[in-house]
Amino acid sequence: MSLNPLFAAAAALVLATPALADIEIVDAYARAAMANAKSGAAFMEIHNTGSEDDRLVGAASDIAARVELHTHIGDANGVMQMVQVEEGFPIPAGSTHMLQRGGDHVMFMGLTGPMNDGETVTVTLSFEKAGDITVEIPVDLQRQPGQPMQHGMSN
Repeated sequence: MSLNPLFAAAAALVLATPALADIEIVDAYARAAMANAKSGAAFMEIHNTGSEDDRLVGAASDIAARVELHTHIGDANGVMQMVQVEEGFPIPAGSTHMLQRGGDHVMFMGLTGPMNDGETVTVTLSFEKAGDITVEIPVDLQRQPGQPMQHGMSN
């Protein structure tokens, strides 16, 4: 029995393509520490509503020369230090991963312009399974740590 070459190619493509996790970005905001800062960050809730684990492995934006995934770790003296997380952040199936101030976040280094309150920045988040997801993130310079947005944003 021989397979139709077109059918065989289509079947191989389906089998080689990973199932996409269902990723939702909620309550995202971005900020810089001050008006003329050279760096800024973005924070959000990442919901994986799918049945497969995924991982945020990168981010990109034209707002900065470099965009990296960062976290804060404490040294032996309890001093917090920001470090790049090259392996990214796991997003388990059916769970939420928080990117928040003082913890995991998207870091913008070498800002190409100011981050003005009320404007938005375009950020592409790259996931192992879900692929690239582009989000418009509002700049909120007034928001305090742990304070939710007054009106939710999801993507």
